[in-house]
Amino acid sequence: MIRAVITDIEGTTSSIAFVHDILFPHAYKALPEWLEAHADEPAVADCMDEVRADAGAPEATTGDVAGILRSWMDEDRKATPLKSLQGMIWETGYRQGEFTGHLYRDVVRQLERWKQQGAALYIYSSGSVYAQKLMFGHSDEGDLTPLFSGYFDTAVGGKRDAESYRVILDELGLHGSDVLFLSDVVEELDAAQNAGLRTCQVCRSEGMVTGTHPVVSGFDEVSLDGND
Repeated sequence: MIRAVITDIEGTTSSIAFVHDILFPHAYKALPEWLEAHADEPAVADCMDEVRADAGAPEATTGDVAGILRSWMDEDRKATPLKSLQGMIWETGYRQGEFTGHLYRDVVRQLERWKQQGAALYIYSSGSVYAQKLMFGHSDEGDLTPLFSGYFDTAVGGKRDAESYRVILDELGLHGSDVLFLSDVVEELDAAQNAGLRTCQVCRSEGMVTGTHPVVSGFDEVSLDGND
């Protein structure tokens, strides 16, 4: 029996379109004005300093930082300070009801079932832990954060790096054979498998690239009996 399930978000629990057509454009548009308004807040200032350090631009103004961040967004760069700031910007949109976190219909039902079966549920996404909690806290189905035992982001490492999954296993105190990782991306699943985790690819559209992992079209096809 699988003791813990770790799931990706984009393309797995939620549509890629929601992230790319709603969340990213919202943050991109709001970024310059939002940074000017919040630059003095400690959490924001710390992220901005990280951006300056990563970009090798210690004297960058707030406007310069906004430009750097927008260029990173154009590159789809998985930079931790960018993801943290995006989450802070999205909070306003969620709280003002401009959008809710999209979830596929099979996701909530199955997460609740797995929870009832005794499995601990976790999220591992390139988006910040803060953004993850916002998305599931303001989902189409309401606040789902009570379902989850924890969240992981790029602070533990990249999702295509096997060492990241070893770090997660250490934090969970579990053997890889007790943990199932769900994602739509073969390279992420390969990394998780190399770290000893069980894996399953969620293919929600035709023509997706698949590897050697079990493939399902939705969470309702996933079994936790350890035989997948």
